Amino acid sequence: MSISVKPFGKDENGREISLFTMTNASGASVSVTDYGAHIVSIRVPDSAGQLADVNLGFDSVDAYTRPHGSMGGTIGRFANRLGNAQFTLNGVTYQVPKNDGENCLHGGVQNFQFRWFKAETLEGDKEDAVLFTYVSHDGEEGFPGNMRVQVTMAFDDSNTLTIRYLAQSDKDTIVNLTNHAYFNLRGEGDILDQVVTVHADCVTETDDALIPSGRLAPVAGTALDLREGGTVRAGLAARGSCHPIDQANGYDVNYCVPGTGLREMARAEDPVSGRVMIVLSDQPGVQFYSGQGLHHTGRGGVQYVPYSGFCLETQHYPDSPNHPEFPSTVLKAGDTFSSVTQYRFEVK
Repeated sequence: MSISVKPFGKDENGREISLFTMTNASGASVSVTDYGAHIVSIRVPDSAGQLADVNLGFDSVDAYTRPHGSMGGTIGRFANRLGNAQFTLNGVTYQVPKNDGENCLHGGVQNFQFRWFKAETLEGDKEDAVLFTYVSHDGEEGFPGNMRVQVTMAFDDSNTLTIRYLAQSDKDTIVNLTNHAYFNLRGEGDILDQVVTVHADCVTETDDALIPSGRLAPVAGTALDLREGGTVRAGLAARGSCHPIDQANGYDVNYCVPGTGLREMARAEDPVSGRVMIVLSDQPGVQFYSGQGLHHTGRGGVQYVPYSGFCLETQHYPDSPNHPEFPSTVLKAGDTFSSVTQYRFEVK
């Protein structure tokens, strides 16, 4: 294992940004940056041993400083949506930015993906890692408490990318952290025929603004049922008969995965390249997003268009603070939030 560091350009404040690349014994690699703790690149082999980048990204930090569909960014303080851009905690109602209609998406306008993280490289025998640290100050984007966040991104010889999250606050607050990487296991083209499996028998039912009603809706008998695997192409063919797919023009759905602790939540397979990605996490939910909102010029000038990549974002349920029946996202002062997610890359 080894870690290389090179310049990645300057951010909007003129700060020098770095790109950290972890390369394993087989030559597979993961590149990350201290701007927004973004995953920039994931190069893993196909069934013939050929490496390709299965993560959508950009050539320099400049593209990450502008709206970019959250491409590979660390998302916080609160991933996903908060209805009416507000929540109540300890009897106090907090207003946060409305950046998704009347709602707050991914923690506000200047959320974690637009912040600089202090980076520390950690080379080891079993894995290499980059430790990112950021302090989100009391009142930032409307959230209470000075919250210290650590995100460790590690890569090993088994082609597993592990993300470890830690957070502490000096006031009671809420927290929901994830990474918003877009994957394309073929490394090019669209993802319409890549097979996605999600081990969940229900989803959070939502309104037309994708805010949960509080009801957990069974997937059985619908195009949302991915327990035996399914494709985005097949899901899109169900338009007109599956309201959540009509709402989002594709998948933008929080799946409720049973069980606790680190467990397999989802997997994806590309029948052409033979690549397989297994998603493990200790979180209660995973948001499957089929990338229908992509309209960006990506790495090497490639045009990222709708369905160029998909996301499997491990997280708590959307709008959880406004639904006491959902698993809690409250972080009490002095307590520690911790979570682990892994993306394991294999071949068939």
